[in-house]
Amino acid sequence: MHLPKFTEHKLRTISWIKKIRVMKVFNKCILIGAFAIGILTISSCAPVYKCGDPIPEKKKGGKRLQAVVAERDALCTSLADQRAVNERLTNDNKKLQNRLSGQEDINESQSEELSQKEKDLRNKERMLREMQAIIARQAEATQRLNQTLRDALVGFNSDELTLEIRDGKVYVSMSDQLLFKSGSTAVEPKGVEALRVLADVLNKNPDIQILVEGHTDNVPIKTAVFKDNWDLSVARATAITRMLNEKYAVAPTRMTASGRGEYYPKAPNDTAEGKAKNRRTEIILSPKLDEIMHLLNSGN
Repeated sequence: MHLPKFTEHKLRTISWIKKIRVMKVFNKCILIGAFAIGILTISSCAPVYKCGDPIPEKKKGGKRLQAVVAERDALCTSLADQRAVNERLTNDNKKLQNRLSGQEDINESQSEELSQKEKDLRNKERMLREMQAIIARQAEATQRLNQTLRDALVGFNSDELTLEIRDGKVYVSMSDQLLFKSGSTAVEPKGVEALRVLADVLNKNPDIQILVEGHTDNVPIKTAVFKDNWDLSVARATAITRMLNEKYAVAPTRMTASGRGEYYPKAPNDTAEGKAKNRRTEIILSPKLDEIMHLLNSGN
């Protein structure tokens, strides 16, 4: 049975269409299978390399892979170096923090010490100013006392009595010619008058301390009463002190008697004039130091 040509052609066309469809499905299956195999292959691979791992001989790969691995190793090395630097910096920071903390303690201690020193310095400066003021007042008082004594003792000759200021004190030097005969402790009448005038000034200035010092020349002396010049100088100083107290009411608490014998000469003992100058009694008048001592003690 023969089909018309048109029908036969139509059937062949339908057959080709079916074949093409079958081929598309088959190719699609092949692609899907290949893709699945690739996915399984990729997913089953471990990471290529770790930092520092060498490229296996059998997987050297291309230049690109080697370059990537080399760059990776360089980054790993840089990271390790940076971690070491960070660790060192962290340790240095801890040390600096400790040192800073210690320095802060030291600075605080030094600040307190400096503050105390400044306070002490201010106190010392204040004391110095006060002491200078006291010394100035005492110097002024000494000058007034010296002038008062000069005015009161104007009737005596310079070879009998002299006055001078030394070391902030008034020295009234009375010669043996005025006070004593040779080897004696009895005060001569003119000496008694001089002591009366002196006592009157001293009683008007009760804050003045009195030191009576006996002096001799170097001519040896030995009597039934005095063993040597030292004994004589002490006895003469004591005699004048007693007279000032008993005859003229100068307070004994203000006075001290002492003898220096021949050991504190005023002039050389090789001439008669020098020996005469050395035979003397010095009455040393000085302001009381109570005010200065009180100031010094208050500063301790």
